[in-house]
Amino acid sequence: MHRALFFADSRCWTILKTTIDSWYGVMEKSIFTRDYAVFLSQLRVEREKAGLTQAELAERLNQTQSFISKCERGERRIDVVELRAFCQAIGISYTEFVIRFERSLTGKHRISGGEKL
Repeated sequence: MHRALFFADSRCWTILKTTIDSWYGVMEKSIFTRDYAVFLSQLRVEREKAGLTQAELAERLNQTQSFISKCERGERRIDVVELRAFCQAIGISYTEFVIRFERSLTGKHRISGGEKL
């Protein structure tokens, strides 16, 4: 009975905190956002387009396959410096990755000179 009560209290606290945070404009942690999920998906897509397995990418980064897996699943957060290293190991420029990521977020494809489809 204590466990059920604690769970109910935890849920109530989560709902209350979320409501208060929304009143004050507190941002959600980016690792839990849709944008971060799209980012992780884009990272995996680029690795696969390069024809690399997680193990091959790990070897290029001097890491383990489980490190790559945790990054791609969102269990381990990737910072900008690491993203740059990932891009170099995959064979895509950092700038091109960011452009493709932005396209994935907006659903728009750039043709040239800022035109959009």
